[in-house]
Amino acid sequence: MQLDLANLPSDTEQLHRLVRDMAHKLEHRDGEIERLRLIVKQLQRNQFGRRSEQLDPDQLALGLEDIEADISEVEARQPTPIPTSDERPKRKVLPDHLPRHDIVLDAHGASDGCCSGCGGALHSIGESVSEMLDYVPAELRVIRIRRPKYACRTCGTVVQTPAQERPIAGGLATPALLAQVLVAKYCDHLPLYRQSQIFARHGVELARSTLAGWVGGACWWLKALHQKLCDSVFASPYLFADDTPIPVLDPGRGRTKTGRFWVYAREERPWGGQAPSAVIYHFAPDRKAERPKTHLVDFKGVLHVDGYAGFEQLTTKGNITLAACWAHTRRKFYDIAEADKAPLALEALRRIAEIYAIEAQVRGQSPAHRLITRRAHSKPLIERLHQWLNNQLPRLGGRSKLAEAIRYALSRWDGLTRFLDDGHIDLDTNPVERAIRPAALGRKNHLFAGSDGGGERWAVVCSLIETCKLNGVEPFAYLRDILTRMVEGHTVNRLDELLPWNWKPESAPAN
Repeated sequence: MQLDLANLPSDTEQLHRLVRDMAHKLEHRDGEIERLRLIVKQLQRNQFGRRSEQLDPDQLALGLEDIEADISEVEARQPTPIPTSDERPKRKVLPDHLPRHDIVLDAHGASDGCCSGCGGALHSIGESVSEMLDYVPAELRVIRIRRPKYACRTCGTVVQTPAQERPIAGGLATPALLAQVLVAKYCDHLPLYRQSQIFARHGVELARSTLAGWVGGACWWLKALHQKLCDSVFASPYLFADDTPIPVLDPGRGRTKTGRFWVYAREERPWGGQAPSAVIYHFAPDRKAERPKTHLVDFKGVLHVDGYAGFEQLTTKGNITLAACWAHTRRKFYDIAEADKAPLALEALRRIAEIYAIEAQVRGQSPAHRLITRRAHSKPLIERLHQWLNNQLPRLGGRSKLAEAIRYALSRWDGLTRFLDDGHIDLDTNPVERAIRPAALGRKNHLFAGSDGGGERWAVVCSLIETCKLNGVEPFAYLRDILTRMVEGHTVNRLDELLPWNWKPESAPAN
């Protein structure tokens, strides 16, 4: 900064004011430079960090697979050691529900029952049993439905059993095949065109458009069950909410537009609640605040949310209380610490870690126990952190990233400290963050929804599949069974029986 000494004012007060103005400009300039430098570092880390600084876990796993295959190839050339009776198994026992196929290697028959050494008779003293895991490839088969006709010779009346209703009117797919297509796409994230190629290898040509029609037909049956799941989840007094972008094909513009999945999760295990875990997805074409307001029109209770400002509109009626997320607050300081190792950011992370350490001790305990522990140990830490943040903020440049992180925390302080007054409330929204991951995997694999209707179908199936996984239910068996029951006339007033946590298979599938 250039300073013209010849034109300096002679008045002392004016000189002081000039020095203060210059100091303010320098501080503002330095703060702006620091803010921009942190933004550049963060962008560099987001774009290049995975490739230049870290190993992608998926890529690392691929490399380990090759190494393990090489080791197995060498071991396969070695003679098989004879196990001793006192050796302990190194692998987990294979599950009991798998069918067993016995192969008997009988020395008695090979030697005609005589000892090869002395010729004496052999008698049984037991047997050795070992197991190997086999694979039976998937099989496509044709179900032929035969309906004999009978006629009366007297009056000419023809008698025949009515045709069964099919899940897809006039379609070829059975409930089992529909379940396979749904699970492959929305659970295993296998696009329909790849499924079409797999079916072709089995000798059956099924166009991608045909599979897409099957998905739509199956979702027609599942919509009522999805609504029943929503009714159950929204009746809970404590929920987690978040949203995530979903690309949707926009044919008129020749590209994709951005829709949203609004995700709501019920997770009571951290405080020993009895309600089963569940997650539901709602598709919307935008991120307007009216979307969650519509979804939660009948909800009353505590909603765990991130920093999205639109959630604030839910509190106007007074029946919804927002609990803010410490994980999102921590992430603001983490990004700064990763980019610049700023001491203040590292200190903030250390203080937040102390709060999480106490929370780890009470996870799974009753709400009353959690509340007592939090007030005794977490509350003093929270108060000191609040005072520390307030003390640090005036010392920072107004536009610095660290000041933004502190203001983010202080502006949500009521929501962040709500867990100190209610043992049911969690520190963060991690349950719904985990529920968003399948949608992210779907974006990566089948890229986008083909239409708004495709987004709605994605939400319906994903809700049921992810709730199955949360309750230890195998998605394929579940979808196959409930589709079969619905086609056979399962009544609407008994849909509660088909919710994943209530579901019990009626019988084993026919072979």
